[in-house]
This record gives sequence, structure tokens and C-alpha cells, in this order.
Amino acid sequence: MTIPVGAEAEVTVAWFHCFSGIAGDMALGALVDAGADLDGVREVCGRLPVGGWALEAETVMRSGIGATKIHVLVEPSTVVRTAAHITGMVEEARLPDRVRARALATFDALAQAEAHLHRRPPESVHFHEVGGIDAIIDVVGTCAALELLGIDEVCASPVANGIGMVRAAHGLLPNPVPAVVELLRGIPTYSLDIPVELTTPTGAALLAALGVSFGPMPAMEIAQAGFGAGTAELGDRPNLTQVVIGRRARAMATGQPVMLLEVNVDDATGEQLAHAVAELLSSGAHDAWLTPVVMKKGRPGFVVSALADPALAAQVSRVLASETGSFGVRGTTFERWPEDRRVDQVEVDGLPVRVKVGAGRAKVEHDDAVRAARRSGRSLREVRADAEAAWRAQAGAPVAEVPYIHGAEHAHDHDHAPDHDHVPGQAHDHDHVPDHDGGIPGGRGEAIDDHTGDRTDNRMGGHSGDATVLPFDPGPSDTAS
Repeated sequence: MTIPVGAEAEVTVAWFHCFSGIAGDMALGALVDAGADLDGVREVCGRLPVGGWALEAETVMRSGIGATKIHVLVEPSTVVRTAAHITGMVEEARLPDRVRARALATFDALAQAEAHLHRRPPESVHFHEVGGIDAIIDVVGTCAALELLGIDEVCASPVANGIGMVRAAHGLLPNPVPAVVELLRGIPTYSLDIPVELTTPTGAALLAALGVSFGPMPAMEIAQAGFGAGTAELGDRPNLTQVVIGRRARAMATGQPVMLLEVNVDDATGEQLAHAVAELLSSGAHDAWLTPVVMKKGRPGFVVSALADPALAAQVSRVLASETGSFGVRGTTFERWPEDRRVDQVEVDGLPVRVKVGAGRAKVEHDDAVRAARRSGRSLREVRADAEAAWRAQAGAPVAEVPYIHGAEHAHDHDHAPDHDHVPGQAHDHDHVPDHDGGIPGGRGEAIDDHTGDRTDNRMGGHSGDATVLPFDPGPSDTAS
């Protein structure tokens, strides 16, 4: 059971090492031994609408290891409570949200197990040992201690059990008792050659309801640890449950599955490879690209790669093999985390041009801009600029005007003058290049087109005009690869 903890970068984990099993009082003892405030536990348990109990802690030694033994002192009673009765008690108490949720989950796990064994509805199940006040305090107290320690997730090792027979309210039962076996379904467990009930239904229910993973201690930065003691002496084996508490980075949310399909090619022309990339995109690939490599015997070659949805992997793979002539395709499954985006549309010279818009960025659709440029007879740069301006006006985005000052990147004491005269309105087909490097690629005076890689002059109005800085980052391609 994972309790939502918000957007923190770390989670606090409690890992229970059940090398000698686990019981409710042992789990609570381990948490108190690790630093949970006993008075705080008493205060939370005191909100339950039931009296006649006291909670004490004792320091004991088990095989040379110091531990905390929890004692729940109760007045003798013959009351047998149903699952519905205990659920009502927990819901009536004004417990902290996570304490209430964890306690209810634990008692529900117990009810489901007993219902399965006794073939009756869970709400009508009668709890015997686990319905006693001491068991209720063990469960709610453990949940309160987890909250006091700020535990976000509970993990555990494989769970040890004893063998033989044990006496219960129904008489002699096999060890582990049927309720424990049912509760530990799906949880790694094993038996020791010890004729003692090492794992109780209450301990098993806490793991079944709250545990999110089972196995070796997860990677963490250890902060605290403690031992909770059981009652029985097990000879040279310490009758203890250990808890280790630490912090670990929160795992990244699961992404969308995606297949990376690739082939190595050293006998295809550039035109063939460009056609292959186009066909891969047409077949449904999210993205496709070429990577130059040096293959065996020093032959130059290319890795042809395609990123595809697993449902389309077979289709894209066939295209990849047929268009490259490769005798096989290799594939690897990855995850991707595409950001939310939308597609807006503007008009340039009466022609539709799409603009991809994401968080803090917008980008004119290149193919649409090329189509509009060809039909209008204008340059691609002008069409893109007009489309960007139209989108800003449509979206209500501010336009930041920054004057372009030639040479702002470096100081120099000379002028940049052309070696010929310009007649106003006269056309000319050459560039004005200063006799030294006046900028850096992609800087104020030059931009790199993110589709073609071509460098283009961003300066408006000729040699010394103003440059318009867009209020958004052009962003990457439209796929998360």
C-alpha cells in the first residue's frame, strides 16, 4: 500500500527484516526502538473509542542484541468483535489520515483472509485473537509509529515461519496458521525448523496491507534502525524483527513504452538512406534518423534508427529491413516521457500554417512553412517570421524587441563599411561579410535552423537593423526520443 506523499523528491522507506518472523508487537517495538515517540503512539491510540489498556515498552536483550519489547496490558475480556465492529472503531476515532488508511487496510486484509477460510462475508467475520484490544493497539500503534517517523513506503524481506502445531481459539492449528498462509499469498516466505509461531496473523496482515515490495533491503541512505523483540526464546537465534529506515530518491513515473529499431548499413547511397528515413516516418515511426559510424574493416557506414510504438514495431521493422536491404533488425524497449503539447493554426498569405505549442515554447511546422513559401514566392525565413508573429498575436504573447548592435559581442575601433555604394531600392545578390568574426553561430547575428541545420541571418533591415527575439524557445522536434 502506497500512501500519496505529494511531489517531494525523496521518500522515506521502512524495511522490515523478518529473519525470525514478525508479529504486531514486534513491528511496533522495532519502530519505537528506531525512534518513534512512545507517548505519541499512546496519544494516537488513545483516540480509539475503547479503554482498559496500557502501552509499555521494555528494553531487553536477545542473543546479545538490544531491542524494545512492547507490552499491551489489557483487562480480561470475553468480547469477540466482528470486522465491521473494528472498522467502525477505527473510523470513529479521529486518527491522522495515513494512520486511519493504513489501519483500515490492515484490518481489511485480516477480514478478507478470515472470510476466505471460513467461507463467509468479510464484514461478518468474527475476530478472536486479532479482535482483542491488544491486537487492535498493536495495529493502530504500528500505523501511528510509521506516521511519527514519516514513513512513506513499507518494504520487507522474505518472511520466516515456524513449523509444527500451535494452539489457538479454534484448537490446534498447523504452523504457520491458515490465516498467515492466506495473508502471505504472493509474498516470499520460508520455514525454519523451529516449533514456534514466528509470524502471527497481525504481523502478516501489516505486511500484506502496507508492503509495496519484498526482497533484499532497497537502496537507501540509512537514517535509523531498530529491533522489536518477541516473547519466546529461540535458543541461539534472536527472536527479533529489525526495521531499517532510510531515504531514497522517488522513482520516475512510468513512461510510455517505445521500441528502438536499428540496422547497420555500409552499402547504401545517401539518397537511398534519405528515402528509407522518409518511409519509416510514413510507416508510423515516431522518429527516424541516421548516425555515421565506422564499421568492420574500416568501412564507413550508417546506423539507421527508428523509434516506434510497440504496436507498430513489426510494421516499422519490415520497412526498415526492406528499404535498407538489411538481413535483420535489432530492437530494444525503452520508455519515453513526452510533454503535453497542442497544435495551433495561423494564416500566412491566406495559407494555413500549423504551430506546435508546448510548455514555454512554440515552433512553426516546417513543412507548412515551406509549402506557404513556395506558393507565395516569398522566402522561408519571411514566412516563418510572419507565422510566429501571427501566433503571438493570436495567443496574446508579448513581443520582446531587442535592438541588434553589431559588434556587441566584442569591442573594436573600426567601421564595417561595404566596398561599394548601395542605391536605395536596388537589388543585389551578395552578402555583407565583415573582415573578421563578428559573432558566434546561433548568436545575435546568426541562427541555426533546427530542422535543416542551415545557418540563417537573423538581422532585420540589412546590415545594421534590429533583431526580434521571440518570447519562446523554438524547442526540439515533435517527438520525445
